[in-house]
Amino acid sequence: MIINKIKNLNYLLIFLLILLSFIGAAGLYSAADGSYSPWTSKHLFRFYFFLFIAIIISLMDLKFIYKYTYVFFILSLCLLLSIELFGVLGKGATRWIRMFGFNLQPSELIKVSIILALAKFYHEIKFQHIKKIIYLFFPFLFIFLPFLLVLMQPDLGTSISILFLGIIILFVAGVMFWKFVLGFIISILSVPILLNIIEPYQRNRIISFLNPESDPLGQGYQLIQSKIALGSGGAYGKGFLQGTQSYLEFLPEKQTDFIFTLIGEEFGFIGTVFIVILFIILITVCFYISIKSNHIYGSILSIGVASNLFIYVIMNVAMVSGLMPIVGIPLPLISYGGSAMLSIMLSMGLVLNVDLNYNIKKLNNAKY
Repeated sequence: MIINKIKNLNYLLIFLLILLSFIGAAGLYSAADGSYSPWTSKHLFRFYFFLFIAIIISLMDLKFIYKYTYVFFILSLCLLLSIELFGVLGKGATRWIRMFGFNLQPSELIKVSIILALAKFYHEIKFQHIKKIIYLFFPFLFIFLPFLLVLMQPDLGTSISILFLGIIILFVAGVMFWKFVLGFIISILSVPILLNIIEPYQRNRIISFLNPESDPLGQGYQLIQSKIALGSGGAYGKGFLQGTQSYLEFLPEKQTDFIFTLIGEEFGFIGTVFIVILFIILITVCFYISIKSNHIYGSILSIGVASNLFIYVIMNVAMVSGLMPIVGIPLPLISYGGSAMLSIMLSMGLVLNVDLNYNIKKLNNAKY
């Protein structure tokens, strides 16, 4: 049975994950001035370990995952709440907790649990009930509680991505359009309140995004250097290990948030387009799995994972290109960081499970 499942895994999805992680490893190797330490070796070890976990998840009974979906959400929420008591301070915010010798960022795990919780909720209710506003109460809690807790850390970028993720899943599930319009109006009216809640440095980032040249050595420094590096790469780039902005230490956080910029400088426009195309294919595969899934739970789960991946990519690329404020969103599978990779690989394991579940049922039906 296990051998049969392994044979029917979606190896295109696995190949794309491996390819993107290798691109990330090459970028991290360059970021470390041509050295495997301190980032590349850890990046590859984490990827292969998490890939092993993803494959184990893909081979599990989907009914078991479905049964304990809300338990996983509650545990993730508890981890998020525990930051207030046991959180580790880093980069001006308390976003991590120390577990088993590693720093874990619960705000990354909560995204997976939100996808699972919303998928189960909308699987269990009848379609005609989706239109009723009373049935928005629990989905609102699934989204708003993590959003508020992450915003308080403070982590504006991740909290916004959680909000976008929830909205996309609600729209896909069939929530009426006028409710989104009402929510948008309320959000616009809430902007002054939000500006008072967020930290001063976050407000300064938004202001510097509109005019980075007003503070070129302060808040606008990262964005200016990022755009210089991307522009200097041209069409074909300066070549591997030849990025001057990176090697001369002008490019900040080159191993995490700005690794797309580093790759753009060394491999040019063609290199960045290649990465974007790989992500588009990966997202498309997840959408296809969602479409062919034979149950609502698997369909919403897969489209939620695809949407989460899309939000990661679009926010990171827009951030380093100067199309949105710098909010600290990593590029999945390429940026250095364990929590984001764990979150992505767990969610990919779930998508592989949904796809495998469909393939096995199709094979079994073909026999009879």
